[in-house]
Amino acid sequence: MTRVLVLNGPNLGRLGVREPEVYGSATLADLRESAVRWGAEAGLDVEVRQTDDEAELVGWLHEAVDQRAAVVLNPAAFTHYSYALRDAAAQVTTAGLALIEVHLSNPMARESFRRHSVVGPVATGTIAGFGFDSYRLALLALAGQTR
Repeated sequence: MTRVLVLNGPNLGRLGVREPEVYGSATLADLRESAVRWGAEAGLDVEVRQTDDEAELVGWLHEAVDQRAAVVLNPAAFTHYSYALRDAAAQVTTAGLALIEVHLSNPMARESFRRHSVVGPVATGTIAGFGFDSYRLALLALAGQTR
């Protein structure tokens, strides 16, 4: 069974209370439950994590490489400026592992500073704008790659 780390960056622990008009009313616990279920249905072993700490997120990407795990990554605000995160994400794909960048909202439809991703160019692909379904679609894409 393919192992997948679903990694979430800053402020995603506040899902359900942070700008529900943008991010919805479901919580990180709801996302965790859904992602694990979607993964199991697709034959994936999914673990969901969240941190507000850039260094911890970088460490988790290193762990994915070392443990040969695919990654679904919502870098959140780090998307736009974290070259450390970009370099760690590049290690995942350079190792031949899939890394799918996801976003709940569509960054291209938001403020101009959100329209640039330093992670996107090193990701296997990007899925954005579908709320929690962005994660479901990413997991389905990963499952399709492992067949």
